[in-house]
Amino acid sequence: MQPEIMLRLDQDIKYLQGVGPQRADILGKELNIKTVGDLLEYFPYKYVDRTHFYRICEITGNMPYVQIVGEILSFETDGTGRKTRLIAHFSDGTGVVDLVWFQGAKYISQTYDCHRRYVVFGKPTIFKGRFQIAHPEIEKAPDDAGQIRYDAHQQSLFSSEDMDVDDMLLNAHLLASNTSAQQGNAPSVLSSPSLRPAYNTSDVMKKRGMNSSVVAKLTAKLLQMLDQPLPETLPPYIVERYHFPSRDEAMRGIHYPQSAEQLRRVQSRLKFEELFYVQMNILRYKRNRTSNSNGIRFEHVGEAFNSFFYHYLPFPLTGAQKRVIKEIRKDMGSGKQMNRLLQGDVGSGKTLVALMCALIAKDNACQTCIMAPTEILAEQHLDTLRGMLGDMPVRVELLTGSVKGKKRQAVLEGLLDGSVDILVGTHAVIEDNVLFQHLGLAIIDEQHRFGVEQRAKMWKKNVVPPHVLVMTATPIPRTLAMTLYGDLDVSVIDELPPGRKPIVTQHCFDAHRKSLNMAIRKQIDLGRQVYVVYPLIKESEKLDLKNLEDGYEQIREFFPDCKVSKVHGQMKSAEKDAEMQRFANGETQILVATTVIEVGVNVPNASVMVIENAERFGLSQLHQLRGRVGRGAEQSFCILVTNYKISQETRKRIQIMVDSTDGFEIAEQDLKLRGPGDLEGTAQSGMAFDLKVANLARDGMVLQAARDLAQEVLDNDPEEQNPANAILWRRLQELRKSNVYWGAIS
Repeated sequence: MQPEIMLRLDQDIKYLQGVGPQRADILGKELNIKTVGDLLEYFPYKYVDRTHFYRICEITGNMPYVQIVGEILSFETDGTGRKTRLIAHFSDGTGVVDLVWFQGAKYISQTYDCHRRYVVFGKPTIFKGRFQIAHPEIEKAPDDAGQIRYDAHQQSLFSSEDMDVDDMLLNAHLLASNTSAQQGNAPSVLSSPSLRPAYNTSDVMKKRGMNSSVVAKLTAKLLQMLDQPLPETLPPYIVERYHFPSRDEAMRGIHYPQSAEQLRRVQSRLKFEELFYVQMNILRYKRNRTSNSNGIRFEHVGEAFNSFFYHYLPFPLTGAQKRVIKEIRKDMGSGKQMNRLLQGDVGSGKTLVALMCALIAKDNACQTCIMAPTEILAEQHLDTLRGMLGDMPVRVELLTGSVKGKKRQAVLEGLLDGSVDILVGTHAVIEDNVLFQHLGLAIIDEQHRFGVEQRAKMWKKNVVPPHVLVMTATPIPRTLAMTLYGDLDVSVIDELPPGRKPIVTQHCFDAHRKSLNMAIRKQIDLGRQVYVVYPLIKESEKLDLKNLEDGYEQIREFFPDCKVSKVHGQMKSAEKDAEMQRFANGETQILVATTVIEVGVNVPNASVMVIENAERFGLSQLHQLRGRVGRGAEQSFCILVTNYKISQETRKRIQIMVDSTDGFEIAEQDLKLRGPGDLEGTAQSGMAFDLKVANLARDGMVLQAARDLAQEVLDNDPEEQNPANAILWRRLQELRKSNVYWGAIS
């Protein structure tokens, strides 16, 4: 078939047949599809095996979908006004199912005829004792519909993530077999390929009649009109090394695979290519920064550091802390700008490491800025630093949105004249009017809560960019770290201070409330304090969850002789801080709170963390909350409260928490269960690209292979002059010009 017009991949999507201005506007706003190339790279999220059919008499209410062939017996409308729905009574001779449309009734009734044979596909449900399929996919039955196969036991609906390509990548020679899969024009949507693509669409699109089937038809039309093979985007030696299919076969096969085997092959190619170029960009950026970006040379360790180390150190450094400080000292003395990620589980002593690094900066006539995500955490850091420094001549000041008037002016003047040695604050520290005399070290705590642009402003606070230390108490899985922070050097504090006892974690059902309260009472009688965390502030009509307001009243009833504080994000800062301070000072025994206490509270006397509706929290968040206790020498406990009606997956997550206190192990499990996009903070983490086909939770071995190859290419072609890599450098340049932000990850 000859194309009606010649298409270019950079051509406006509205010129693709079947799109037009209105659909183009919707595609652009809802899916960010603005060009023909954008549509080509909008991949299916699952595939449906459409070779198998059901008889209506075989349908049950728990099937994920069915495909049936038959005819429409009659149409009828039900309801009035906006609640009107169109019903088509559909039969194959073994039974009747109702096809239901809640909108588009006029179009449906004019398009489909009674007593014509159609193929219907959708999810069956039971309504008033009858099977119905809402908004089904429907098309004319093929001429050979009488020869269709009925098999009630072989339906196959699978996500593109169900296919693990790790083994195929490691055994690349296996991928060379059966490489003659059909290329050229993609099949029509109506030709019933064995694996039918399904695309994610928004509610807005569905209301405008643009469901997955419409997107499938557009991609099919696009592939038909691309009558020339798509240009290659990997050098031939890479394609040959891994026995990958061509770029053309991969892009056609990802939309319309002719078999499950071909789908695996093209996914293998596209996942590797996607991760390879991400790693090429990260490692290339890191190489250029390391070789080109000069930093302030901290030449010596002097009076401030040594005085603190010998006279003020609150407790002996762990071996891990000593190792990390040595790594940071080496970086800061190299003459190159340091960009280092400091990972350490809750309570591992990152703040002490940060202070000692700031004292090295002071010894070299430089200032330090510590940026925290919340005022509570910033104030916590301020109190901790001042407490550790005691009467040392080191000026530490706070700058947040709440610091105003003369106090704020004094801080700003102190920064400019150099009398402020360490500034602790929130995003207020990156405002344009905050000027330093000589900023030498920027420390960013819980950095995943800041955007790339916010962090970048910090580097501009000095003529020579300051050294950068990024700290996080959220253990980062290896695959995520290689992608989010692949340009940073990494230090890990993997040892807790001596004297800390592991926190005992237990799962408690809501029905055992009496036993739970008795356990809490026992700890309070021993002089300990208790956190109780709720997922909601006020009762929700839609969610059957414990809420803070009701919980606060119940706890006051259960423990009438105890003083109870209440903290949540909707309180005014002054009120919230006052309540937190009362608890920290021991004036209240129980703190009822939302996750606002996830970071920034350090109360060594608190020994119990009760988390209500624990099933509503991710593993990493549960681990962060658990880290609020166990900071003293006494045994601490974390109680995860759920009801009996929880899913198997939830039980698995809860059991992981009960079995492990290793934050890195928990983070790996969380990544596998929830995916990178669902992890706390990753949407703001600076992940400057959206992975379209690869999955960091599943494709760790592919990522490592891609990173190793990227490093090999950079080592072998440092000047980027090898003709064999011309395709590679050109492709990297194309990606930089796209709408993907390929700037500094950190």
